[in-house]
Amino acid sequence: MRLNERVDAVRQGPQHLLEKRPSMFTKPKPIDEMSVSAVRDPLQDAVPERAPVVKPVAKPATPPPVDPLAEIKERAAQELFERIGSRLNDSSLSEEQLHAYARTELSNIVSAEQVPLSAEERARLILEIGADVLGYGPLEVMLKDDAVTEIMVNGHEQIFVERHGRLSLSEARFTSEAQLRRVIERIVSKVGRRIDESSPLVDARLADGSRVNAIIPPLAVDGSSLTIRKFAREPFTAHDLIGFGTLSPDMARVLDACVKARLNIIVSGGTGTGKTTLLNVLSAYIPEEERIITIEDAVELQLQQEHVIRLESRPSNIEGKGEITIRDLVRNSLRMRPDRIVIGECRGGETLDMLQAMNTGHEGSISTVHCNSPRDAIARLETLVLMAGMDIPLRAIREQIASAVDVIVQITRLKDGTRRVTHVTEVQGMEGDVVTLQDAFIFDYSAGVDDDGRFLGHAVATGVRPRFADKFKEMGIDLAASVFQAELHTKAAR
Repeated sequence: MRLNERVDAVRQGPQHLLEKRPSMFTKPKPIDEMSVSAVRDPLQDAVPERAPVVKPVAKPATPPPVDPLAEIKERAAQELFERIGSRLNDSSLSEEQLHAYARTELSNIVSAEQVPLSAEERARLILEIGADVLGYGPLEVMLKDDAVTEIMVNGHEQIFVERHGRLSLSEARFTSEAQLRRVIERIVSKVGRRIDESSPLVDARLADGSRVNAIIPPLAVDGSSLTIRKFAREPFTAHDLIGFGTLSPDMARVLDACVKARLNIIVSGGTGTGKTTLLNVLSAYIPEEERIITIEDAVELQLQQEHVIRLESRPSNIEGKGEITIRDLVRNSLRMRPDRIVIGECRGGETLDMLQAMNTGHEGSISTVHCNSPRDAIARLETLVLMAGMDIPLRAIREQIASAVDVIVQITRLKDGTRRVTHVTEVQGMEGDVVTLQDAFIFDYSAGVDDDGRFLGHAVATGVRPRFADKFKEMGIDLAASVFQAELHTKAAR
């Protein structure tokens, strides 16, 4: 089909495309029943004969939608790259100036195409090519959609999105691997990172703080992979999390008091459970007059206080030099007179430095770890401390943890896609060689699920008054004792 015919095909509607391309929608031929052989047991004479085993026939894959303007878009995008390629990384041009210059050049390129286009087609063409060259291609619409919380690109032909905790396959796709690579390189170059065959994986961020991970061949066997964890344009508050059902009001009041009483808090949870969001909410409780230092691999936290210093690690350069690790930044932060140290995530030897800081006067620190329960969080911290390369006895590590950490907040993503804080657990100390824990709040699953499969349970107090409540009084923090009263008496009586 020539290019002019494709343009006409779009104007005439999808039925015209069906008539032009019947082979794409041809039904698979029926299976020849005589070609299916029966599978028999070797002992068929001793046991009844089995029925023939027929292998299921795979359904033909749905072909990608035909874009009649694809050839024009590809040529125009390439031409635009050749004209403005040297200016894409020109720091003297603002983003607005670059976009204005690109739109002018792109309009000239499209006008030079000898193809009749309506005003609507012309505007769409310029918009899509501009998104490809200057933006994020087919991801632009998803990034602007507030309902989308995560974007997962599995090669240029497959994009999954998460909405309301559930994954679905998007109809959008990249035109080629080259287009996907251009988008990845544009993202990482803006934050001073690089991605190529010598450094085929990278962590980066978008301008709004959204977390980005990219990995390309040869590590990604089936094509480049891009994962974007979006964050709300306006940081969530405790009130928002209560509305979502993530926190209960009593739980929020207790966590507010814990932060203001300068307790050391670990937020524990699996991948995608909302640890960073919860860390943001907890950080919002820190008083305005305190000096806060945040340390992250890629800046994600959105603290609203005025006195905040944000530190970000740096990978090594192409020569393998110049790396600055989280551990380097934790050590340096201790010389910066911090009131609070907030570490985006503990995942290595920096855990030892964090625990030592918590034990040497830097109270009120907050961090996250990847774990499925408060007990697992203790074991995880032990493992991370051992990664520091120090020959420390296990009991000494556990004593450090028991002395440094006051509260573990466990957040979980349930099967219905919702995120819930399932435990607020006090670290009480040591009994023998074991770190003792006591739950102050837990999630009650006994209410079951509704007709849509959503959990009806909620967080409840266990009835045990934690020892750190005494510190609230010492710090002059007024918290009603009723928040710790048990709601499980009916369940316990069964």
